[in-house]
This record gives sequence, C-alpha cells and structure tokens, in this order.
Amino acid sequence: MTQAVVSELDERVPGRRWTVRLDPADRSGTAVRVSCSRPACAEQRLPAAAAGRAAAVAHLKAHLRAAPAPRPGVYCACRADGCQAHQPAAGRPARAEPWRCGGAIVLAVLADREGRWWQVLECCARCAAATPGARAVGQAPGPRTAARPAPAATGAPQFSDHQAAAPDPVPSSRPSRVRHRRPLPKIAQRVIPYDLRPLTLRDELVELGDLFRSYQQRDEPDLALLADLHSRKATAFVAWADATGDTRLRLEAERAEQAAAAALVQHQHRTGSAIGDGPAVARLLSAPAQWEHARTVLAHVADNAPLPGAEARLLVLMLTLRTAHTGTGNLVGQDLAMLGLTDPGELVEQLTGCGWLGLSGTVADLLASRPENATPITVPSLAPRDGERPFTFGRKMRPKLSGWAQRVVSEKKLRKSKATAGTRLFALTLASRTDASGRLGPEGRGIALDTLTAHVPVDPEELQHATERLTATDWLTDAVLTDTHLTGHLSERVLPLTCPFGPSRS
Repeated sequence: MTQAVVSELDERVPGRRWTVRLDPADRSGTAVRVSCSRPACAEQRLPAAAAGRAAAVAHLKAHLRAAPAPRPGVYCACRADGCQAHQPAAGRPARAEPWRCGGAIVLAVLADREGRWWQVLECCARCAAATPGARAVGQAPGPRTAARPAPAATGAPQFSDHQAAAPDPVPSSRPSRVRHRRPLPKIAQRVIPYDLRPLTLRDELVELGDLFRSYQQRDEPDLALLADLHSRKATAFVAWADATGDTRLRLEAERAEQAAAAALVQHQHRTGSAIGDGPAVARLLSAPAQWEHARTVLAHVADNAPLPGAEARLLVLMLTLRTAHTGTGNLVGQDLAMLGLTDPGELVEQLTGCGWLGLSGTVADLLASRPENATPITVPSLAPRDGERPFTFGRKMRPKLSGWAQRVVSEKKLRKSKATAGTRLFALTLASRTDASGRLGPEGRGIALDTLTAHVPVDPEELQHATERLTATDWLTDAVLTDTHLTGHLSERVLPLTCPFGPSRS
C-alpha cells in the first residue's frame, strides 16, 4: 500500500509557471518590449509603456483562456524554498515547523505593483491564499462531496470555500482608488440643501448649476444661452430667498438680472439682432468695451487739447488716436486733407511749436508724404511713463478706434457737402452718444448742451448751423436744439457708426 502511494506521488509532475514581462526596449526612447517565458510566444515591441502594459495584460488573458484550469495530477509549483508563504514575515520569528502545502491545486495569477511583470502558476490553495495579491482563476477537478461542492472550472477565483469570486482574473498592477461620496450639488458656490422645498425649485437649482458648469466647458461663447441661464437663475434665486428668508439670495438674484441684461445686449450687438424696437445693426465697433474706449478718448481730448477751436480739436483727436498706445505713429498728407481743415499746415506748426507734437521732418514733408513714405510722429504726453498709459486699451484696439473715427469724419455725404471741421467733430461726438436705436443721449433723453460744447468748442450759432448741416446730409432727423439739450435721432444709414450707451447708463 505504501509503495503504491509513493509510486503515485512519483508520477505527479510539478506545476507550470510562466511570466509576462514589460521591459524598456532601449535606453534612449520610450519604446517597451513585452516578452513571455513560454517558448512559443514571440516578443512584442510597443511605442509606449501604456500600450505595452495593455498588450501584456491581453497576452496573459489569452493564456488563461487557452488554459482555464490547472492540470490534474500536478503538485504545487511554488517550490517551497522560494515561496512567500514558506518564508517568515519580516520582524517575526521563524516558524517552528515548516510550511506544508495543502488543498486543491489552483491556477494563481500574481502581478507586480509597478506593472513590470505578471505571473501565472499552478500551486496549492494554501500557498495561493497566503501569497499577497494572488488570485486563483481555476481549480483542478476532484471528487465532489455533499459538504464540499466542486468550484467552477473558470472565472470565479476562490482561495477558500467562503471567499467571493473576483470579476477580473488578472489583478490590477496599481492600487484601487478609494470611492468618495458624491459631492453636494452647488450653484454659484452655494450648496443646495437636500431638504429644500418645493422640490421643483430644488430641481431647477440643481439643473442650473449643471448647466452653468457645462457652459464653462464650451469652446465658443453663446451669449444668448448665457443670458437665458442668468435670467433663470435670477427667478430661481428669488424663489429660494422667499422659501428661506435669506436676503443674500435676493441680492444674488439682482446681480443675475444685471448679468442677463448685459449678456443679451452683447449678443444683440454682436449679431446685429434687433434691440427693443430698434433696427438690426452691424456696427463698425461691435462691443460695448470698444464704445467706452471711444468715449474715453473723446473726453481725454476735450480735457487736454493744447489749442482752442474746433479745427485744432479735431486734428488733436485724430493724432491722439494714431499715437494712443505708445505715443508714436505714422501720418501722411491725405490724413490731414480729409479733415476739412482750413489750413492744416498752420495747425501742425502750432502743435509742434507748443511741444505737443513731434515730427521727424518738416511740415511740408508731412503734407507731401504718401503711404509708401509716411512721416513718423510722436506725442510725448501719450508715451508710457513708469509703465502706465493714459488709456487702458491695448495695441490691437487702437487701430479699430482710429479707423472708426476716420470713417465718421470722411463719411460720403459729409465729404461731398464739404462739411467743416466743426461739423465733422460734431458728427463724431453725436455718433458716440446715442442709445441702441440711434436716439441722442443716454436712453434717448437727449444730450446736455454743456456736454456738447465741452466736446465741440463752438458758439451756439455755430452749433445750430452744424445741426442744420447734419440734418441736410441725412445724419440727423427730428433734431431739436434748446437752451439745455439737443434731442433727435441719427438716421438709419449712419447707425453702423454709432457707439451706444448701455441700457442702464444714467
């Protein structure tokens, strides 16, 4: 009997063991090499570690599909002298008795935590269970008993009768992430309470929060959509304030209403869609920021012009727009000829004489210059000092503002009627002080007379004459000049040249 048992043990073969490795393909690049210890498997080369890791795992799974269970009649391949289960743990005394293998033979899979190798071996259930990170993916067939049913041949890894099956036979080479609780829903950095009632209000707030976060991920802005979101937010925050009595929510609702109005105006101005009852307009300066910059330049020239008179004021304005960013620019004779000045050479002489303007040549050279040989000019008062400039707009904004002013003062009907410099400066001032529909003044209430005379230095008679000239050239309609205000409406044909005030400006 004993000889039969020994003979049976001698006939058992050692369990198989094979390893899939991921190694650098060369020292200088990112390519990797995937190799398998099985003789029939060819080596693979991949361009990066991520692709190599995926290929290694796929190769290992192919082996497991081809051999889903250990062979019957094999003994543990752990080789007791190198098995982790047979070695004493660090800091613990050696075992009094050697570890003994036991249990059914299983197909176990181990993986390096750094993702450098994966190993499959046929070993006993005790060694597999005692090896950290090992997973059993199959068990050798054996006799069934009522108390010990046979496990499944594939899939369901089991280290004992009571352990649950793992869904993936190949263990991950990296530690699993800790699952966190889903964050509380928010809108505008405010947590939306779970017990907020009515539920329709809470659902609206949660949806709005998600929509605002989604909008921030857009590649291109949609101002119409943004205006609608702010409008919904304002309504929802008012209802939230009523439900909780929090006055801060009502203030947030007011800010949302203002943001909705601003976004809608910007959308309408950019797309040329109708604003209120006004016509659709595609303006030369399309953004509210550009309109404010234009008014800033006009106000600066009104306060800092070095010479009196409407002609000098118009010339100073155009030169300021040419040199606004750095204090330097280029000028040609045609730029002066289009302004309707009585004696442009004399005005340039006066500006250079008082030190406001600097030329690289003579005034005669400036008047004779052409685009191919433009005259460099400087305005020292506009040069940056200590890193600060008199205007806040950037380098790309300056030519837009200068082009807008040139389009206004050289407008076709003004040029054909040989309008004076005062009339052209008057037209430029009116174009910068309308509402969205072209009515003069903020919200169409008209322009105060002292504001007009501050920008256009003429007496009341000349102002009346300029008003009549603009009416005759189809610039103005329904114009009424009183002792305090000028009211009226710019004609539809010049609306693209206007710079309207915002809807809330007083």
